[in-house]
Amino acid sequence: MDRSASRRPGNSEALPPRGRETKGRRAERLASILEELHRLYPVADCALDHRNAFELLVATILSAQCTDKTVNLVTPALFERYPDAAALAAAKVPTLEKLIYSTGFYKNKAKNLKAMAERLQAEHGGNVPDTMEALLRLPGVARKTANVVLGTHFGIAVGIVVDTHVGRLARRLGLTREQNPVAVERDLTAQVPRDDWVWISHALIWHGRLVCDARRPKCAECTLGGLCPARAMFATGP
Repeated sequence: MDRSASRRPGNSEALPPRGRETKGRRAERLASILEELHRLYPVADCALDHRNAFELLVATILSAQCTDKTVNLVTPALFERYPDAAALAAAKVPTLEKLIYSTGFYKNKAKNLKAMAERLQAEHGGNVPDTMEALLRLPGVARKTANVVLGTHFGIAVGIVVDTHVGRLARRLGLTREQNPVAVERDLTAQVPRDDWVWISHALIWHGRLVCDARRPKCAECTLGGLCPARAMFATGP
């Protein structure tokens, strides 16, 4: 692959060039990044509409390869028809597919949602478990989804949610050079204080939506600009 292409402004996976930042300087820069993000997004929270752990779990499964906005348009009717695990476990798959069609990959999502609800009924009395191990045994649930449920609903900081926004900003801010979400999470948890693990993902997601766009980041408006190694890569764009 042409490595220069990965550094072209507008590429959502562009990486800042490697620098010679000392460990101490990196820690200072991270502290400043966190301070500014706390100022900008002091109460950053999950953008998926939900009223309980079950609704959050379902919404997060639906959010794969789909925007939160679309999920929030779909879930009111979905939750009215299937308000709990027992109702969802009894759902007819074709009906479920129609309700979630606009979220994409609807056949696989419908199958996973029904199977997930059946397992909640069979193994957890219809309740959403509060451990990473139990959540990962549910159909359709990977580490990102489990982290969302544990952090947002239960307030348990097992890890950091890494979606496309979090991965992109972590790379642009020079906090990782990894592409794999699990590796990005590993790098972030090694640097970010545990008390910020749940909040940081929401803050980065909001900053990614509002300011640090994948193709056209608003660097001129970004108050993290002086702390961001990637800023120079976008400064010469149109």
